[in-house]
Amino acid sequence: MIAVYSTTVLINGGSIQATIMHFIWYVLGGFAIVLLLQFDAKKLWRLSLVAYIVGLLLLIAILFLYDRQLAAVSGARSWFRLGSFSFQPSEIAKISLIIFLSRVVTQHNTTYRRRNVKTDWQLLVKIVAWTLPYLALVVLQNDLGTTLVIMAIVLGIVITSGISAKILVPMISGVFLLGALLIYLTVNHRDILVFLGFKQYQFARIDAWLDPFGAGYQNSYQLRNAIVAIATGGTFGKGIGVSEVHIPVRESDMIFSTIAENFGFIGSFAVIIVYFVLVYQLIRVCFTTKNEFYTYMSVGITSMIVFHVFENIGMNVGLLPLTGIPLPFISQGGTALVANLIAIGLILSMQYQIYGKKRVDENEHF
Repeated sequence: MIAVYSTTVLINGGSIQATIMHFIWYVLGGFAIVLLLQFDAKKLWRLSLVAYIVGLLLLIAILFLYDRQLAAVSGARSWFRLGSFSFQPSEIAKISLIIFLSRVVTQHNTTYRRRNVKTDWQLLVKIVAWTLPYLALVVLQNDLGTTLVIMAIVLGIVITSGISAKILVPMISGVFLLGALLIYLTVNHRDILVFLGFKQYQFARIDAWLDPFGAGYQNSYQLRNAIVAIATGGTFGKGIGVSEVHIPVRESDMIFSTIAENFGFIGSFAVIIVYFVLVYQLIRVCFTTKNEFYTYMSVGITSMIVFHVFENIGMNVGLLPLTGIPLPFISQGGTALVANLIAIGLILSMQYQIYGKKRVDENEHF
């Protein structure tokens, strides 16, 4: 909240409305957490298919009802406009996908207690088949950030699903080799990528990432200024609301640069430590819960939050390309904030149902 207030009011000179709305979204997310505490594994299991369908319908609807003004600014067709409010369905869809894929994996593993390569391939095909509609619809929105987050979620669930290393190792190696090939072609043979459908603005973004101080001024303006803001923040920062560098969308995607500029290395390092503690607790849940359905949900949620943090901070400091991914719980953006709080609510619900209310048997039948 302090970072949002510093950015929107003190730096950008806007009204306090954005900060108030950020607080309201926190309150709504808090109510969602309290509500989720009442949902045990059986209820979540039964609602998982409904959640998947609702997420799918929202992703379809946004392709026709997206806000034209926001799309013109961001390039992504990802937001509904409801009066003065904007709503991003893909944030909620990520949670729906996590819950449903957890059911798919649990159901498969319950059916095939004796695993072999054939059944593992069947599980992988199921995961991919249920993920592809979500992934395709997000790609059609031109939302690279959410596309990458979904891939990270699925990868986390696949790795922990029990699928044989004989399948996983070649698959993951192939993904890395494909990434290396794309980088090579981007640097040396762009004509091939143009033939495959890549656009010039995509190359411009890559150039800005690889050489922010040497690329075209407009292409690297955001990243270059973010790096300057972080560097000039020093050890203790310039103080809240003090900024000498203009950074577009500083209040959302680039808010880490605001934290570093205002509070310096000490402040930004403190934020990273808080995230480390959060991730440690999330990983701990993954290993301690004895309910398989809960395990895969916690893995999906952990993968989502870890990727968000890693990518957002990485792109702010220039280690990773800009993708429009917000910093969890800090960046301005009501839908993303509520979705992240729902994710935390699911984790707390698992703990409450297992330790606070009743122990869920690991072999419980749904």
